[in-house]
Amino acid sequence: MLDVLSSRILLRPTDPERTREFYGRTLGLAVHREFGTGPERGTVYFLGGGYLEVSGRSDSPPAPGLQLWLQVRDAEAAHRGLREAGADVLREPVREPWGLIEMWIADPDGVRICVVEVPADHPMRYRPGI
Repeated sequence: MLDVLSSRILLRPTDPERTREFYGRTLGLAVHREFGTGPERGTVYFLGGGYLEVSGRSDSPPAPGLQLWLQVRDAEAAHRGLREAGADVLREPVREPWGLIEMWIADPDGVRICVVEVPADHPMRYRPGI
């Protein structure tokens, strides 16, 4: 049995500088730490309750099934900000049948990112009778 103390997603982009520009400037993620030097240096971003490490380089984009899920307070405000920052918005915010408001964007390598708002009346935030 694992006794997990911390976790992070490791991303090996095809163009590290372009990817750091996307996560750092376009999305505005705060930097937790940086290590190494040069274009393939590592940058670890805060990702809510986890971390995203962009380091090294890959000859091919990450696995096509890799997706990130980022919860935000306000999906419409996030949508406006991401559009202004030049993010590749794949789908504008939509309230899904399961009650979450979801918007989809992509990073420079095509990694799909679900930007999610959990409405105040959603069971993830509100449980009647408790």
